[in-house]
Amino acid sequence: MDINKLDLNLLVTLDTLLVERNVTRAAQRLGISQPALSTRLTRLRDQLGDPLLLPSQRGMIPTEHALELQEPLHAALEGVRQVVLQNSRFDPSSITATIAIAASDYVQYSVLMPLLDVLRAEAPGIRVAWRTIDTANLETQMIRGDVGLALTTPETAPETLRMRKIYREEYVTIARLDHPAIRNGLDIETFCQLDHVIVSPRGGGFYGPADEALSALGQTRRVMLSAPGFLVVPEIVAHSDMIALVPGRLALNREDRLQQFAPPLPVTGFDMAMVWHDRTTTHPMHRWLRDRLITLVKQNQ
Repeated sequence: MDINKLDLNLLVTLDTLLVERNVTRAAQRLGISQPALSTRLTRLRDQLGDPLLLPSQRGMIPTEHALELQEPLHAALEGVRQVVLQNSRFDPSSITATIAIAASDYVQYSVLMPLLDVLRAEAPGIRVAWRTIDTANLETQMIRGDVGLALTTPETAPETLRMRKIYREEYVTIARLDHPAIRNGLDIETFCQLDHVIVSPRGGGFYGPADEALSALGQTRRVMLSAPGFLVVPEIVAHSDMIALVPGRLALNREDRLQQFAPPLPVTGFDMAMVWHDRTTTHPMHRWLRDRLITLVKQNQ
């Protein structure tokens, strides 16, 4: 094989195919047609003397030779990218790009909405796709480039991905402003007597960390509604006599409709972290976005 006949486009194509293992997705990611991709694959097979990827019912299966090439090829291409990027000055106001950020509805409201305002002012050419966090498939999504950044708890972040903690969250209790049973604060007796809304991401759960804390104190509460996400909870509480424990950031800027109290029982908060794939670590846009997000979070603490 004459390596001089291999051009960079063919190598990038092979790298993408080995990640996606699907002709349609690989063509979309490369911005070319499927026939054009097939032509490139044929050239790669001829020049490397190997089928490289074989068709199957669920996409394409790499050959042993292709698997041997995958890691060193990706590392070599990443090295080329870094050399080019290091000599390029990044200007957020002039870049045109799209990035998908995965997070829960609570994080979308409390963190990504303020970030969107920043991007519209400082980097109007960056389009953002919000995606619901799927920790079970996050590693695959990031390898494929379907998700560029994710916000989740450190405990649920895949170990193979890069991670940085960005803030600590504590819970607060919320109730509507004119709640008839709440006058001067919220003690544990009143807390247990009132009806509660809780969040059960998997649906249908009526027991959570607060119930464990209450059980340790020999107490129980009345959970009347289980919701699939946090975002709807403040609206439910504002229109009823139910109360709820929610992350503190979710209660910000709602003083016109809700009152909030420190929980009358020990409820452990949680850390929030941003997660990304190693291949975007030194990418100027991704690096700027992560740094800007950290600055924004600190400003809103």
